[in-house]
Amino acid sequence: MSQNPPSLRPDLAPTPRFDDTRRPGQPSIGMVSLGCPKALVDSERILTRLRAEGYAISPDYTGADAVIVNTCGFLDSAKAESLEAIGEALNENGKVIVTGCLGAEPEYITGVHPRVLAVTGPHQYEQVLDAVHGAVPPAPDPFIDLLPASGVSLTPRHYSYLKISEGCNHKCKFCIIPDMRGKLASRPAHAILREAEKLVDAGVKELLVISQDTSAYGVDRKHDANPWKDREVRSHITDLARELGELGAWVRLHYIYPYPHVRELIPLMAEGKILPYLDIPFQHAHTDTLRRMARPAAAERTLDRIAEWRDICPDITLRSTFIVGYPGETEEEFQTLLDWMDEAQLDRVGCFQYENVDGARSNDLPDHVPDEVKQDRWDRFMEKAQAISEAKLAAKVGKVMDVIVDDIDEDGIATCRTKADAPEIDGNLFIDEGTEGLSAGDIVTVEVDEASEYDLWGRRV
Repeated sequence: MSQNPPSLRPDLAPTPRFDDTRRPGQPSIGMVSLGCPKALVDSERILTRLRAEGYAISPDYTGADAVIVNTCGFLDSAKAESLEAIGEALNENGKVIVTGCLGAEPEYITGVHPRVLAVTGPHQYEQVLDAVHGAVPPAPDPFIDLLPASGVSLTPRHYSYLKISEGCNHKCKFCIIPDMRGKLASRPAHAILREAEKLVDAGVKELLVISQDTSAYGVDRKHDANPWKDREVRSHITDLARELGELGAWVRLHYIYPYPHVRELIPLMAEGKILPYLDIPFQHAHTDTLRRMARPAAAERTLDRIAEWRDICPDITLRSTFIVGYPGETEEEFQTLLDWMDEAQLDRVGCFQYENVDGARSNDLPDHVPDEVKQDRWDRFMEKAQAISEAKLAAKVGKVMDVIVDDIDEDGIATCRTKADAPEIDGNLFIDEGTEGLSAGDIVTVEVDEASEYDLWGRRV
C-alpha cells in the first residue's frame, strides 16, 4: 500500500479530454497535467494560448510534436510521480518541456532527465510558450484556427475551476508552496467576474473557486473596489462570492482558512446564493501539533465556529484534510485528533501520512514518527472518518435533493454529484434507471434510496 492512496493525493489531476481535430500541417502539442486544480488552471491557460497561436492539442503522445508536463512538487512522492511522468513522455515522444511547481528546481529535473528541452517554474506562461516555439514553430492559419470564446478546458464542459489568486502568506513548516509560488497575489475582482460570466455563458453549470488561501483573497490589494457593470465590487471573498452567486451557476468554495470573517459567507449559503460547502484544511486538532506546524493553534474556537456555521446553515457540508504522523506527534496528540473528529463530525475527510519535502522546515524537527506508526494512525483515522461518513450518508436516505450529472455510461447509469460533493475528491450519487434523455451538466431532482460509506444511489423525482 502506498503511503497516500491515489484517492487522497493532491497531485493526481483528472485525465484531460481533448478535441483531436487537426488540419493538415498543423503542429500539435500534448499536455500531461499533474497537480492540484490550481495547476490544472495553469495548464488550461497554456493550452488556450497555444490554440490561439495555431497549435492543435493532441490527446496522446504519438500524435504530438512535443509534450508539456505540468508537474507537482508538493510532496516527495509527488515529485517522484512527476519525474516518472517526464520519463514516460520522453520514452513515448522524445520532445518534452517541463513546467509547474517542480520546475522551480530545474537541476533536480535535469539531473534525472537531461534530455528535456526546457524547464520553467509555476505560472511562467511566456517561458513555456517560448520553449514550445523553439521546439515546434507555430504555423497558424487565421482562417481556420478559431479559438472558442471559452478557451481550452481540461475539465468537462459543465464545470470549471476559477482561480482567484496565486501564492500564500502562511509559513506552515511542512509546506513549500510559498517558496514555489510566492506571496499572495489576488486577481482584480472585475477580472474574475468577467471570466466567470464568460464561463457561465459558455454553458458551465458549476464554478469551483480555488486558490492557495481563498478566504485571504484581496488582503494584498487592501480589499480595493473594482468597477463591475453599474457598481463597484470589493476584492473580498464575501463580496466576490455574493456576485458569483448572481450568475446562475453552482458556486463551490475550496481552500478556506477558518478566519472569523468566514462567518459572513454562511448566510449566502443559507440563502442559496452559493453552495453550502466549505473546504477547510484543518490539518490537525492538537494545539501543540498545530504549533509545530506553525498553524493557528485554535482548535477549540474552530469547534465553536463549526457549531455557529451549522446553526446558520444546517445543510452545510464541511470537508477537510489532515496530516497524521507529523514530527513529534504523540499518541496523546493523535487521540486528541480522533476525539476532535468525534465532536466536529465533518462530512468529507482526507488524510495524509506526513512526508519530508525538500526545503520544508519540518524536515529538521526532532522526533520523526516511524512509518509503521504513521500507517497505523492513518488506518485508525480513516476508520473513524469512514464511520462518520457512512452515518451521515445513511441519514440522507429518503431525502429529495438536486444533483448535477457528470456522466452517462453505456449502460445508462448516471454518475452525479450532490451539492455536498466536489468533483474528483468527494463521493457520487448514481441513478441506474430512468436516465433516458439526460446529459452531462443537467441538474435534476432525485430521491435518495440507498447509501454506502461514501456514495449514494437515487431515483429521479
